[in-house]
Amino acid sequence: MEIAIYQSYLPQTDPDAALAFYRDTLGFEVRNDVGYNGLRWLTVGPPGQPDIGIVLYPPAADPGITEEEGRVITEMMAKGTFASINLGAKDLDGVFEKLQASGAEVVQEPTDQPYGVRDCAFRDPSGNMIRIKQAG
Repeated sequence: MEIAIYQSYLPQTDPDAALAFYRDTLGFEVRNDVGYNGLRWLTVGPPGQPDIGIVLYPPAADPGITEEEGRVITEMMAKGTFASINLGAKDLDGVFEKLQASGAEVVQEPTDQPYGVRDCAFRDPSGNMIRIKQAG
């Protein structure tokens, strides 16, 4: 059996800021931009990898979430503790410099971790933790 990652989901509270970060700063392609009932879902992905996407969704869109749960999710997003994704880059230092120059919130500069990975970390405009490791 062969299974591949197709999409991952990250919440976003400002679709225009999310586009600026994922498209303009990280260089991802916009695969889809759908509006419904005043909300927007964006799908972005790395160039050359058309089968992999990140869906940036409005967290308030789930009708099963109570008002209290929505408040907790919003608070966790603001702290950077609700959602995260790990990416890889061949030029980690170059990506770090570009993200830092864009004004993205730096959580960790490129660091050699004791478990064998060199990575850095940022928060996207919605507070999601974005870790980027040095790819081979």
